[in-house]
Amino acid sequence: MSKAKKRTYQSPVRQRQADETRGRIAAAARKLLEQRGYSGMTMEAIAQQAEVAVPTVYANFRSKTGILEEILDAARFGDDYQQAVREAMAEQRPRERLRYAPRIARRIYESESSVRDLLRGAGAVAPRLARHDEERECRRYEMQRHLIEGLAAAKELRAGLTVQKARDILWSLTSRDLYRMLVRERGWTPQQYQEWLTKTLLETLVNQA
Repeated sequence: MSKAKKRTYQSPVRQRQADETRGRIAAAARKLLEQRGYSGMTMEAIAQQAEVAVPTVYANFRSKTGILEEILDAARFGDDYQQAVREAMAEQRPRERLRYAPRIARRIYESESSVRDLLRGAGAVAPRLARHDEERECRRYEMQRHLIEGLAAAKELRAGLTVQKARDILWSLTSRDLYRMLVRERGWTPQQYQEWLTKTLLETLVNQA
């Protein structure tokens, strides 16, 4: 077998091994975060828990904050989220696709809340995680563009709304801050939040005729 063919054959294997190692490190870090808090989640403790060398942890994540970002994203974008996105993308009717936005928002914020609770008091990581959140918010805003443009193309966008203004409204109403205020601070259940948000988005963004 030629070297080129051998490299092609081994590459998926190495990638799978690398992914497994990365996942094992993140899982070890999450367990330590739950058991010992942020201060006890040292790079050395993570390496020991994951049964890898400390340089391997640094090579995969560079820092503790990098691991926290991975833990948060794993919580946010798990199987339930992926399933909801697939169903939304398969829905051809723009009005009905809009109904998935509250479900997806609830899934993200409900799932990440347990990790964020564990990070209370870890003020040192707040600026870095804030930048990470800003990047995610920009991506969320861009991803929602297709939903609003679909409503406009189908002539279902509420009269008087421009695509830009509708995008701003959708982005604002599906924000983490609104979920936090209603669910975490005012005591709404996640289901109440999802039902209210679905009704509000339809009434605000879609023609009622």
